[in-house]
Amino acid sequence: MNNEKINSNEAEFHSHEDLWRIFKVMSEFVEGFETMSKIQPSVVIFGSARSKPEDKYYKLTEQVAFQLVKRGFGITTGGGPGIMEAANKGAKESGGSSAGLNIELPFEQRPNPYIDGDKMLNFRYFFVRKVMMVKYAQGYILMPGGFGTIDECFEVLTLIQTGKTEKFPVVLMGKEHWSGLLQWIEEKLLNNGYIGIDDMKLFTITDDPEEAAKIIFDFHEGKKFTPNF
Repeated sequence: MNNEKINSNEAEFHSHEDLWRIFKVMSEFVEGFETMSKIQPSVVIFGSARSKPEDKYYKLTEQVAFQLVKRGFGITTGGGPGIMEAANKGAKESGGSSAGLNIELPFEQRPNPYIDGDKMLNFRYFFVRKVMMVKYAQGYILMPGGFGTIDECFEVLTLIQTGKTEKFPVVLMGKEHWSGLLQWIEEKLLNNGYIGIDDMKLFTITDDPEEAAKIIFDFHEGKKFTPNF
């Protein structure tokens, strides 16, 4: 009998906890929509939080952010250090708009100092943060990174492939970094029929920042910018 009472109390506790979690999720969505709906058309730049300023991809990220700003785009990142910092820095130093969507982690990820003050958001939930990134993106730049970057890469490609979001440009930068993964995709996924030949056209790869920015600019030229879904 006592065990039944304990189990009942535990169930009630978890029920209340889940309800509070729903409210927390809702509040993150509301704040995110209110903030992100005011930003100019932006390109999301993904990449490693561990890249250092002397790293070649950090410098390449600054360059591609500059080229995107020059063509009228704002920049959105995950708000942290590394590649994210480089992208926000490149945008800020070229006079562009720069948003940062930081995530709370057990090992604290501090937002970088190059984000516009009114475009800085902190998220507890990865899935809410992803929605904010994708909903207002007009294109994606994938720089080298780890598990998180690969997750974001395949998330975006899956959403475009399945028609759950608009077909916007996805540009991978760092041929040396991505070549092994792309070879695996072709040999294991394409050749075995797990994806189609058209799926290989969902992304472009280049190491030229001007070309990367031009791909996204040319796609949108003459079109009206709209939210992604």
